[in-house]
Amino acid sequence: MNLATTYMGLALRNPLVASASPLSRTVDGVHRLADAGVGAVVLYSLFEEELAAEAERQSWIADAGSESFAESLSYFPSAAGEEPGPRRYLSLLERASAAVDIPVIASLNGVSPGGWTGYARAMQEAGAVAIELNIYYPPSDPRVPGRQVEQRHVDVLERVKSAVTVPVAVKLNPYFSSTGEMALRLDEAGADALVLFNRFAHLDIDPETLTVAPGLGLSRSAEARLPRTWIALLHRRLRASLAASTGVEGPEDVAKYLLAGADVVMTTSSLLRHGPAHAMVLLDGLHAWMQRRGFADLGELRGKLAVPYGVDEATHERAGYVAAMQTANSTMYGPW
Repeated sequence: MNLATTYMGLALRNPLVASASPLSRTVDGVHRLADAGVGAVVLYSLFEEELAAEAERQSWIADAGSESFAESLSYFPSAAGEEPGPRRYLSLLERASAAVDIPVIASLNGVSPGGWTGYARAMQEAGAVAIELNIYYPPSDPRVPGRQVEQRHVDVLERVKSAVTVPVAVKLNPYFSSTGEMALRLDEAGADALVLFNRFAHLDIDPETLTVAPGLGLSRSAEARLPRTWIALLHRRLRASLAASTGVEGPEDVAKYLLAGADVVMTTSSLLRHGPAHAMVLLDGLHAWMQRRGFADLGELRGKLAVPYGVDEATHERAGYVAAMQTANSTMYGPW
């Protein structure tokens, strides 16, 4: 049984990718994921805000002077015995890449268009075989027009592509007014892969303590329907690779994404919930399913249930919606 695949031109031993998470914050964590069998690892995201805070801290220490150095370390405890944020991340990237025999992909979560390129270039120099742009830009200001939000994503991608030579993936959110057109624009701008989808942190309210807190729970299988729908619609319509993200809990979720047309299937929640060894459960289950269904390699099943190329996508989607409503009505209320 051949599970080998390619993603952004990278050769992977299988389509399961450990996406950015706390599991990849150490070399040992990356090693555990590789030993569990994943085809590639995306390091945890490097946040531009953290780097700005680190720069401010280092500037304060420098301004304090050598006579106040010990005092400054106590004022900023995390500075003691630690490398600054960018160097710490780049060191991890370099060491992790050397420690495992699978691709290690860097993840960058920036803020300003100009703040992306330098870090992306440094990631490439540290050994990243590819870079995933985690563009977290929820348009919370109601005065910001949608086209401006879309253009920001394109601008970030183009800036990074001009600064590096390694493949670049864009992790998208599902909230564009026309997700398909946005995917096409990013594909035309040079994206080597699109990751569908990013999950925004939504605010939650505690009515007892009268407090507001951000909430981002682990995903569940039911959440995979939205990204799976878009992957099935975009399959064979883009040059870029398609990576599935969200809602991977069991082997059947991996199989569904591949049937929809995903090149790779990413997971974080299931590995956090069950541990890195769960990767082998997913892969063994995929292998058993393929054997049972008579598939010898991924090429035979990938995109088998995608929206056929050349059909009217809107009509196809509408027909599916009407059929789903008729089935729901029949199940709930019986035949008319």
